[in-house]
Amino acid sequence: MKQPEKITKQTRIGVLYGGLSNEREVSLRSGSNCHAALKRLGYENAELIDVGHDIAIVLQQKKIEIAFLALHGKYGEDGTMQGLLEFMQIPYTGSGVLASALALSKPLTKAVLKAQGLPSAETIVIDQHDAKNFRQMIGDIKWAPAMVKPLSEGSSVGVSKVDDSSALVATVEETITKYGGAIVEKYIKGQEITVGVLEELGASKNGKGIFALPILELRPKSKAGFYDYEAKYTKGMTEFVLPAELSPEVTALAQDLAIKTFRALQCCGYARVDMMVDASGQPFVLEVNTLPGMTDTSDLPAMCEEYGISYDELVERIVQSSGLDK
Repeated sequence: MKQPEKITKQTRIGVLYGGLSNEREVSLRSGSNCHAALKRLGYENAELIDVGHDIAIVLQQKKIEIAFLALHGKYGEDGTMQGLLEFMQIPYTGSGVLASALALSKPLTKAVLKAQGLPSAETIVIDQHDAKNFRQMIGDIKWAPAMVKPLSEGSSVGVSKVDDSSALVATVEETITKYGGAIVEKYIKGQEITVGVLEELGASKNGKGIFALPILELRPKSKAGFYDYEAKYTKGMTEFVLPAELSPEVTALAQDLAIKTFRALQCCGYARVDMMVDASGQPFVLEVNTLPGMTDTSDLPAMCEEYGISYDELVERIVQSSGLDK
């Protein structure tokens, strides 16, 4: 990775937030929090930039030297923005083009995990080419309950839990119509956890310098029965257990799986790996977030706090990990 020549308190940092995805509101909150932290840290020239179609022009006009990405979802977390910044040679935070594209695409994430022998939930992928034949594809599914998800949304946008197989067709059809495709995932009953992963500057490709944070267990109170959008971003809608109530053996297993997943997707800087742990203590990867939320209720800052890293220290780490050619 190519890093900026030198980052000073006068470096012009653009906090890119908002954007055009379904996760815009969450991004606005993440970006505002990160910008406030940068100001507290003494970065005099840090400014908020609401991302629109003219973002390339805006970045040039403002002479931005580092892009702090607080974007979520399509056009911000999927490699699109990362590719633009690489082209413009503006160092940016978070993972690179490839890792971002792989992680936001649930089918591609599953494919990489499978190729690496890493456990994830059993799935059926229905893309735009399969849409007309989806009934045939899911006709033999005996899973109940099952999770139905869009192919490439974050923050649990568009995710449904189907408890009755008879309702599966309607839910899948609705998801395909709205999002252009769907992934049907076998529901794993157990503990829902998330594991933050941080990368020290100069971390080697063999994993040295990459470490997992204390595990956060999520016990949602929403009617959906899982950690949905409402549970994620509404205070009081989720019980957070930190550290998670797991045995030392399962804790180590989940943290190791998070690091291996981080490396398999070639993530950079920081990420969050969501998992389910079944009754036998086996963790399964659900998805990977390359630009985790940074709101007041977000998981990554909470895990960092438990580890001993304050919110402002986390933001400082993220700035210092910015670069190109990731």
